[in-house]
Amino acid sequence: MLLKECVLVGVRYIYPPEEGIMTKTELIDKMAKECKISKVAANKALDSFIDGVKKALKKGEKVTLIGFGTFSVTQRKARKGRNPQTGKEIKIPARKAPKFSAGQALKKAVK
Repeated sequence: MLLKECVLVGVRYIYPPEEGIMTKTELIDKMAKECKISKVAANKALDSFIDGVKKALKKGEKVTLIGFGTFSVTQRKARKGRNPQTGKEIKIPARKAPKFSAGQALKKAVK
């Protein structure tokens, strides 16, 4: 396999890229083409958006894009779980988790 045919998803590589998955590179290419800007500028814009959302969520704020959706943080309670290998009961601590709720326009576009 050629390296360019590989797609990094989380920490797992997929050979070749799965159908129906838009990668960050493909999104940057599309942004650059539609906005008639360089790929470097599109990459900076996308990275800036992602960083802005991360910083807002870290502060506990919501990020709302009318027609697209809302990014927010939800609090998950502590709970008990089981280790699937041993069956031993474990305690899962409380934590914050990111959440995305699709807006009406996005829901209609996908429908």
